[in-house]
Amino acid sequence: MNSLTVPALDPAAHLASGAAFDALLETIRHRAREGEFDRQRHISTDIIDAFKAHGVYRALVPKRFGGCECSPAQFCEMIERIAHADGSAGWVASFGMSPVYLAALPLGTLAQVYANGPDTVFAGGIFPPQPAEVVSGGFKVNGRWKYSSGSMGADLIGVGIAPKNGDKLDLPRLAVMPQSRARIEQTWDTVGLLGTGSHDLVVEDVVVPEEWTFVRGGAPNLTEPFFRYPSLSFATQVLSVVGLGVARAALDELAGMASGRISVTGAPALADRPLAQVDVAKAEAALRAARSFFYEAIDQAWAHVLAGDPVPAEATNLLRLSSTHATRVAAEVARTAQMLSGMSGVYNTSPLARCVNDAQVVTQHAFMGDITYQNAGAMFFGKQPMPGYL
Repeated sequence: MNSLTVPALDPAAHLASGAAFDALLETIRHRAREGEFDRQRHISTDIIDAFKAHGVYRALVPKRFGGCECSPAQFCEMIERIAHADGSAGWVASFGMSPVYLAALPLGTLAQVYANGPDTVFAGGIFPPQPAEVVSGGFKVNGRWKYSSGSMGADLIGVGIAPKNGDKLDLPRLAVMPQSRARIEQTWDTVGLLGTGSHDLVVEDVVVPEEWTFVRGGAPNLTEPFFRYPSLSFATQVLSVVGLGVARAALDELAGMASGRISVTGAPALADRPLAQVDVAKAEAALRAARSFFYEAIDQAWAHVLAGDPVPAEATNLLRLSSTHATRVAAEVARTAQMLSGMSGVYNTSPLARCVNDAQVVTQHAFMGDITYQNAGAMFFGKQPMPGYL
């Protein structure tokens, strides 16, 4: 495995930018194309360390804990850039949004989370909530949780529990513990986003103090503006923006190969074919339009937050709708690029094949389902969406 020279940590650093970050993205792109992340089914430790050094995991942490307090749009733009280099790396970096979850922990616990600095890496397996026995001072946690993306490189992990209350279960909570207290079973074997390491977490008889748990969806204990932004929508956005980055990478790859590619049939080069020109122009327009809708919805909601106003349901609806729309368009654009590449794009070694597979996996996430369209359509007609949508 290659290694990186990691710049010294600077808790006051601004969001990832500059020549050093560009060099990191190029390293990620090269190592992803060499198959490193897919072979090992997780992002390498030195890449996670570099993300820490460049501010990925402190980006949304409050300044009182040494973080950067960036805006939702700034964070999404950063994840989009990383996903342009590699979809799996972007997906894992997106869990720098963990302050959204952790903000519901007691303030004293949060101080411990960030006691050694703001670059704590958090990952988790939330579903299904597993019954947990109530014991003195906390909960005894047992169970298995799937889809724990990024857990291989995490410092802390969170798992979904439902405390036992006689014959009933209390409200679901998230139990936070050191990653070392869990066993990671490497079950993630998929057609795309293989490097995310979305393996199973297994926890056996671990007692988690109550102050290291919180009711899932509970009110944040942090007062910074970011924590008034719709949390479920943001958890969706940081994943859907991965699709936008991957789709842009697919179009860039196609542009790079188009002029020099000669057909085995003697047909004109791809760049000289009128139908290819039409199709790629439509794809470019579709991607740019979806991206504009995505960031426009963010900016609209964020303006309400900065004004000190609640984010209206209509604005939150657009956050959800623009996210699902972005993932669907991104998958179509990546597939268009692959089709235009002909047989070159079907090889496993082709960056276009990886883009198609990664973009398609993003659309499979539960946040991006067709139910989004149903709820958004209901709100268009003045009806109430299904519970949990907003």
